[in-house]
Amino acid sequence: MAVKVAVVQAPGYPTWIWRLRPGADMTLASEIHARLRESAVDLSGEDLQSVREAAARHGATVVLGLNELDKEFSGTTIFNTIVVIGHDGSILNRHRKLMPTNPERMVWGMGDGTGLRVVDTPAGRLGALICWENYMPLARYALYAQGVDVYVAPTWDVGESWLATMRHIAKEAGCWVIGTATALQGSDIPADFPGRDLLFDPDEWVNDGNAVVVKPMGAIHAGPLHRKKGILYAEIDLGAAHRARRSLDVCGHYSRPDIFSFSVDRRPRHAATFLDEPVAAYGPMSFERPARSPQPVCVFTSRGPVGAAAGGQERPPPTGGSPA
Repeated sequence: MAVKVAVVQAPGYPTWIWRLRPGADMTLASEIHARLRESAVDLSGEDLQSVREAAARHGATVVLGLNELDKEFSGTTIFNTIVVIGHDGSILNRHRKLMPTNPERMVWGMGDGTGLRVVDTPAGRLGALICWENYMPLARYALYAQGVDVYVAPTWDVGESWLATMRHIAKEAGCWVIGTATALQGSDIPADFPGRDLLFDPDEWVNDGNAVVVKPMGAIHAGPLHRKKGILYAEIDLGAAHRARRSLDVCGHYSRPDIFSFSVDRRPRHAATFLDEPVAAYGPMSFERPARSPQPVCVFTSRGPVGAAAGGQERPPPTGGSPA
């Protein structure tokens, strides 16, 4: 059966933050940030309705990178967010980047662990981390421990070290890896973008792209699209992920829970809690928690204290866990 997974990004990455001077370019930064905020997506409203309807119409699972505006509290903070939309149009998960990188902290807030989830799709169990989160071993392991089959890594990073990371993750996790980036030239920047001629050379490659699909165990399957503006298509064999983990399963027979312990706190971190109103389980949306083994190699705390195992059973803190 053919299964469709689309990985897209909108609105775009704020690459201008790497080119502005702290202090000296504050006025220009404020003007550009205002535009970014105006184009950011409010997930509590209908901003993604057209995308959700298209996903349902075509039976496609959509992984969408975007700038998310937090309307629940301040109405101003923006997050680097990735959303998984199911083939029926439902929002399966929303993950906010845990740690914005260097000048990214000028425009994005830090996300909590709520979205560190792998979800079921017709293409297999799918999870995602954003850009340099993929250099965070424990964040990766949080997805591995949920049986990820298809691992999506949207990024602004480029080069051989990034491609090597995509191949390493495919080997380490025994899963398919989709690395996405945006091939962008200075001439692609809109003419009315504030400070365009100051910040960008029309002939330069602002980002080389390098979209790639990697097989379980690390061989490149499709791409990379280096300095090519196009869409990368690939057909995958879901069974290859399970076969790859026969020899290396870092959350199974290749783990040592008697030596290492690891827990993941997925409880939402709110700026404020108002006790005169009921508090939603996961913030503005409710995400279903995947079923796990009664003897986990890592503990995911979504509700209640650390040690609450999957299925709602209360367990003491483990003496062992997975390798970090």
